[in-house]
Amino acid sequence: MPTTRRTLIAGSAAVATGALLAAPGTAAAAAKPAPAKPTIVLVHGAFADASGWNDVVRILQCDGYTVFAPANPLRSVAGDSAYLASFLATISGPIVLAAHSYGGMVITNAATGNPNVRALVYVAAFAPDAGETLQGLQLRYPGSKLGEDALDFRPHGDSADGYVKPAFFRDVFAGDLPRATTDVMAATQRPGDVHTLLEPSGVPAWKTIPSWYLVARNDNLIPAAAQRFMAQRARARTTEVGASHVAMISQPRATADVVRHAAR
Repeated sequence: MPTTRRTLIAGSAAVATGALLAAPGTAAAAAKPAPAKPTIVLVHGAFADASGWNDVVRILQCDGYTVFAPANPLRSVAGDSAYLASFLATISGPIVLAAHSYGGMVITNAATGNPNVRALVYVAAFAPDAGETLQGLQLRYPGSKLGEDALDFRPHGDSADGYVKPAFFRDVFAGDLPRATTDVMAATQRPGDVHTLLEPSGVPAWKTIPSWYLVARNDNLIPAAAQRFMAQRARARTTEVGASHVAMISQPRATADVVRHAAR
């Protein structure tokens, strides 16, 4: 074959190949960077600490998520919310914010006005409207076993901390965990300041941020009826599990599934 003809054929092939690679809908054109996964922040409630999220953290980390479970001060609704808001401000990119129990009060306030928070996840958690209190929501429906007889109050300064008495802890808090486990949880619990019980919540983030809710049907602290009420009001995508108040400990895979759905 003459050299000129071979050159023309080779040149035509190169042009055709280049056109194919640049054509819309081809593999090369479709190869775009995958969107970054959101950072997941897990917030604990009263009578607990961040270790209650350990199994959920492991599952989410195995899925490639960056996860934080910061300490919740448990001093006041306003103060705890401001602390979490300052923590969230250090994170760039999208955030999925999940909370358990009293932590729901905190994320409801801390996420308000933060455009990076793309989803809220409530795990057997309080999801208050403006002006509502912990005590009001806990007692809105019958069934809570966290009464004054189940609590020890230990004064500090001009306030007091509330602890669940060891004799009541498993029944109130974690009836589906082994007693050996709940005995340790009772001994290491972090108390909440009693002022949080009657402190009104602020403008709720769930009015503008998509929400998910995991209802714990066997919860003896926040009655399941109260959880369903809050979930429905927040228009949350709702899942139910047969779990005690600590669903993230007794049902970590179900909990992680809800968080993953919110993250997608």
